[in-house]
Amino acid sequence: MIERIAENGVVGAGGAGFPTAVKLRASADTFLVNGAECEPLMHKDKELLLHYGREMLTGLAIGMECVGATRGIIGVKEKYASVIEALQAMVPSNVTLFPLRDTYPAGDEFILVYDVLGKIIPPGGLPLDVGAVVSNVETLVNIGLGRPVTHKFLTVAGAVAEPVTLRVPVGISFGELIEAAGGATVDSFGVLLNGAMMGREVTSLEEPVTKTTGGLIVLPEEHRLVDRYRKTYDEVSAIGRSACDQCSFCTELCPRYLIGHPIEPHKAMRALGFAPDKDAWIAGTLYCCECNLCSLYSCPEDLDPRDICAHSKPVARERDLGWKGNVEELRAHPVEDGRRVPIRRLMTKLGLDEFRNVGPLVERSLMPERVTLPVQQHLGAPCRPVVKVGDRVSVGDVIAAPQPDALGVNIHASIDGVVERVGDTIVLVADSLARGGERG
Repeated sequence: MIERIAENGVVGAGGAGFPTAVKLRASADTFLVNGAECEPLMHKDKELLLHYGREMLTGLAIGMECVGATRGIIGVKEKYASVIEALQAMVPSNVTLFPLRDTYPAGDEFILVYDVLGKIIPPGGLPLDVGAVVSNVETLVNIGLGRPVTHKFLTVAGAVAEPVTLRVPVGISFGELIEAAGGATVDSFGVLLNGAMMGREVTSLEEPVTKTTGGLIVLPEEHRLVDRYRKTYDEVSAIGRSACDQCSFCTELCPRYLIGHPIEPHKAMRALGFAPDKDAWIAGTLYCCECNLCSLYSCPEDLDPRDICAHSKPVARERDLGWKGNVEELRAHPVEDGRRVPIRRLMTKLGLDEFRNVGPLVERSLMPERVTLPVQQHLGAPCRPVVKVGDRVSVGDVIAAPQPDALGVNIHASIDGVVERVGDTIVLVADSLARGGERG
């Protein structure tokens, strides 16, 4: 089963793209399904649970068998009553549903494990340290489908005519996705990739969908989030150095700090203005999950502690400032439960409540004329192309494979067509266009 998962190119669809076959070579008592999906306006996982529940449960059963788990737990927002009802009728006796609060960042796996199991993963650790494996909904759907990963589920939201969740060929351009959602409703716009909180600004609408693309949010050019994501580190550092008043709100609402991790963003901000090489002030940045709550919600001055923490991490690693405490002494903050950030409040703060918060899964046939497939769509080493220019391929054919003994998974053709270019990306031209060119 694990070999088949590797051959099919399954990776973590909700994060960095860690090869799933490698994760499933572990041993754990509990298998957690992360269906929290706490990024505002994103609906992909909820829609998959509703429409592909059986495939997800098949993938969960396979995953549980691989790691030897005796129980499976599906974490899903309690507000999605219809999803819970539909799943409840299908789950086997060794799988339970766990209703999650509608807060951010409920989808962070450290927070999910604490909420569901009541256990604190050690700083810098993994769910395996507390006997669990965590997997994203779409990852399990891909396992359950049992075929090469050639398509991606994602949500297109924000300032578009029809906010939707779509199934699209990997390699299709972002511009085509926006058109599939009815087009932008504003003349001048910016686009955030993978969410308002942990995403980034799209630099070109020609960028392709990869196995880890979770969604697009289209926003008016003048929206505050577009402006925030365009600020450089030099700008946020200079402003932070001059304006931070050490109120510590960033720390008091930090989700990892609240479960007992040694992360205090306000100290990283302090280091900006007084002693950038002060080890004690930057040590905790290693355990920042970069959820962006400190920067986009907590800070009354609109500063950017997240960016400061992210830029301090390499220095902390270089100086070996990692946590060396006792796992047995880890304790959540006494008021942790009362400091959760409701999604509704977060959306208001972000200026997103003016957009429709919907994203129904729509079966829409998208037939791009060409797709661009990066040879690295996963955590690990780039794959090695196994095709050459002029080769004809069909959907599901392997076009790039991991190098010997390197971390990676196969990449497959997502359309029927002809190889147009091979390099860091492999470009395929659809059969209809290729044949038209031949006739010409």
